[in-house]
Amino acid sequence: MKVGFLHSIIRQEEKLLIQELRKRSDIELQLLDDRNMEFNLADDGFELDVVLHRSINQSRSINAITLFESFGVKCVNSSQTATICGDKLHTSATLKRAGIPQPEVRIAFSEKAALHAMQDMGFPVVLKPAVGSWGRLLSKINDEETAVTILQHKKVLGSYQHAIYYIQAYIEKMGRDIRVIVVGDEVVAASYRTSEHWITNASRGGVSIECPITDEIREISLNAAKAVGGGLIGIDLFESPDGFLVNEINDTMEFKGCMAATGKPIPAAIIDYVINQLENSTEQKADLAI
Repeated sequence: MKVGFLHSIIRQEEKLLIQELRKRSDIELQLLDDRNMEFNLADDGFELDVVLHRSINQSRSINAITLFESFGVKCVNSSQTATICGDKLHTSATLKRAGIPQPEVRIAFSEKAALHAMQDMGFPVVLKPAVGSWGRLLSKINDEETAVTILQHKKVLGSYQHAIYYIQAYIEKMGRDIRVIVVGDEVVAASYRTSEHWITNASRGGVSIECPITDEIREISLNAAKAVGGGLIGIDLFESPDGFLVNEINDTMEFKGCMAATGKPIPAAIIDYVINQLENSTEQKADLAI
């Protein structure tokens, strides 16, 4: 089995996955640095059975796996899932269609409309980039004066992404949220991410502690993963008086904190899933050929 491993920088998670792949005697691993990739659409294709994409560059990742799929190469996750998870606007719209609870979200395309949305929601609110990770460029906005200043800054920055105002209601999460790791149709691990700061991402200093996987956590996590196309999914949950809310979904999720907190063999579960997906795809093609 020839497995392509699409990456940009190699984080701890990628190291763990590569180590797991190299343990498997039936796998021939090919590392694919997306910064060095070339695609020739006139070629017959790639000698790969499946590509596991772990690139953190959204545009390169989505375009690369779209091209791999055009050559008939199975990709985990699919380009459709990566596209939905890579943009918070698309994620929120998908969750809404599926009826999955999430914090109140407003989308605006101008300073004036964004300020009006914030005023209507009531402060504090959280302003997020539609595309981004690791808790970067998040702003908790407590009042109108601060809102005006930050909105002006985004306008001066001038990029397309800064012209999309993704505004989320601030949820008082009492210093923690929950990271859930979904592999296929199984919730394999969950951890609380705790911090004194309102941003609890591990990249911002959040500390992971094991979280029991209740029926409620399992249900909302599997439903959310299914809504975005399924596969290898990291889901961030908020606890609220009305139940769990899906904050964000990531398809190239970090899991080292959750793994350390729970002791669960997450890399092994991921690679088992990738192999099973390829085997299922091969069986389906064989059935169609009969």
